[in-house]
Amino acid sequence: MTIDWRYTAEENLGILSVAGYLGPDAVRRFTGAVGWALVRGTGPVIVDLTELRSWSAEGQLAIIDAARRLAQAGRGLELAAIPADGSLVPAGGCPPIPVHADLAAALAAHDSEHGEQVEGRHEWRTTGWPDGDEPGN
Repeated sequence: MTIDWRYTAEENLGILSVAGYLGPDAVRRFTGAVGWALVRGTGPVIVDLTELRSWSAEGQLAIIDAARRLAQAGRGLELAAIPADGSLVPAGGCPPIPVHADLAAALAAHDSEHGEQVEGRHEWRTTGWPDGDEPGN
């Protein structure tokens, strides 16, 4: 079992939405999605876990590794809507990872109007992304 993802790049902010199960089989795909976000956006990356069913210890470590990769690039990682089955416990030396109750709260923390389609917004996703909308740019 793996994940599907969608990355939306907006001015000075990225949103990486993840759906499925972030387990050992999905770590490589998640790492690739983070790499995609690194080269196609600026500012912090909010990892929206609203559609994530669950995660394993390996999945949580992948998120911690992503926070480190982003920090090395001068960017932050934030989480929105972590799975109810556990909380993320960062290892020592991990950059701070803000956790928000949901995506709306994460966006509100950035004091932006990200709910509307804005000029300059770009979106990429896996073909299995569950929302059925046509892909963006």
